[in-house]
Amino acid sequence: MEIRLDFLNWLDHDTSMKILGCLQDPADLVRVSSVSRSWLCKQLCLRMFPHFLRVDCVIEPSCGNEKASEVGCSKFVEWETLKREHKAYAFLAQGCLLFPFKECILDAISASSTDNYPVESIRNTLLQGDHSEGRPSYWSSKGQRDAEVPETLVYKLVADICVITEIDIQPFQAYFQRGSPIYSAISVRFLMGHPKCPMGDPLGEPLDDTAHDKFIWTYSSPEFPMAQENSLQNFKLPEPVVCIGGILQIELLGRVQRQEMDDLFYICVAHVQVKGRPLSPAFGVEMLGPSGKFVLKALSCDPPSLPDDDCLISWWTFAWAS
Repeated sequence: MEIRLDFLNWLDHDTSMKILGCLQDPADLVRVSSVSRSWLCKQLCLRMFPHFLRVDCVIEPSCGNEKASEVGCSKFVEWETLKREHKAYAFLAQGCLLFPFKECILDAISASSTDNYPVESIRNTLLQGDHSEGRPSYWSSKGQRDAEVPETLVYKLVADICVITEIDIQPFQAYFQRGSPIYSAISVRFLMGHPKCPMGDPLGEPLDDTAHDKFIWTYSSPEFPMAQENSLQNFKLPEPVVCIGGILQIELLGRVQRQEMDDLFYICVAHVQVKGRPLSPAFGVEMLGPSGKFVLKALSCDPPSLPDDDCLISWWTFAWAS
């Protein structure tokens, strides 16, 4: 039996990017897609979301597939593996752009400090507004004499792969104190990453204030100014970020409000929201140690068909505009 192989599928990433860079208009894209649509889907996915360059391999657990090297060096087996992988990347790109947009926080993991635990726990920031069951609901840091001391809040997201676009934070206004002061930060920054080791039950008690040492951060946002206002403030990321590993850290930088009774600076947060596109249950990940590389699990043996020409053109426009 004659096996016809598509040489484009064997090109390395740098060479593939050079080829894509030579495509000057949608007509060129359509011509390339007629030669190797699956290769083009994968390269556009990696161009739009370079976080996936850290993929070590793609597996389909429900299909029981294995790496070609584990079942022999047959060119046919390698070819079938490449076809499945490129089709998975096509579905991955569709998920990053088209899966439902929703709230992405599953649970609170830890705060760098808490003034009065559990009354002022980070868990309160999962509740909308600044009241719960008739009493104030918020997280409060410990007091500091130095206004420059930062604080961090760490959250577990609803999926191991989420495309995050924006974060909302509501500072807390202490209406029960004289003058109703608002304990906001001066600015905020966001980090995303994954645990150094597998975590236990995310719905258990929040971890202690050393928990930030338990994670590896693969993305850090620019710094955003925060207003000293009692409102849900929106912080939109410069571009969608693929959080691989499902961990988000909020860095609260600088303090503006002293508490009258002890003359110390505090930061208090009433509510946090994270918005984006979770990619589960279609995809999962298995981290491969501190390198940041991971196994991408395509949890479907038969993902949707490859996108049509109009869809590819829209992906190409998005990829080269970012």
